[in-house]
Amino acid sequence: MKFSRKANAQWEGTGKEGKGNISTQSQVLDKTAYSFGTRFEEGKGTNPEELIGAAHAGCFTMQLSFLLNEEGFTATHLSTDAKVNFEDGEITHITLELTGKVPELSKEKFAEIANKAKEVCPISKLLKAEISLEIK
Repeated sequence: MKFSRKANAQWEGTGKEGKGNISTQSQVLDKTAYSFGTRFEEGKGTNPEELIGAAHAGCFTMQLSFLLNEEGFTATHLSTDAKVNFEDGEITHITLELTGKVPELSKEKFAEIANKAKEVCPISKLLKAEISLEIK
């Protein structure tokens, strides 16, 4: 399988006082605001780290579902929170916090499959940051 996806970012003004918006090909994000305040403070809008977290959580969770299916299991529920840590100009760590319900699957086997998903998830492979996985 081979495909491409597109996103666009617009920016006007200085880094601190300026503002911008982000749009995606699917239009799920359509001129969604981002700024210094939404990135480094608690302003209303989005930011790159939040978007990376969403992409990583979504990719990992879908990858886990595929791997569970390959092993003959189907999850009744999977939920992943991604905490993206930014420090001194770089993303230093991402913590994936996973909860799930998979009938007839031991905790040990679930952890094994989840760790494999963390390793083979395309977003995990893309990121230089240390990536850890916490399973609840």
